[in-house]
Amino acid sequence: MRITFIGKDPDSNPNQCPSLYKTDRGSWLVQGWVVSDQETLQQMDIPENETVVEIPDRLVPLFFRTVEQ
Repeated sequence: MRITFIGKDPDSNPNQCPSLYKTDRGSWLVQGWVVSDQETLQQMDIPENETVVEIPDRLVPLFFRTVEQ
């Protein structure tokens, strides 16, 4: 899989930055904070081979800018 860096949260710490990547397979990779709060996870149906990450709202516009190009 080849990935293209799209952007990162401009307001985050340089060492801990939620980021967005586009793949050559028509999919996305999202780097974010791992959600480990059990109460939150119990509200979701997450298969064993998946995980959940949290990203800030300010990262979401990067999805739209990239898709529209």
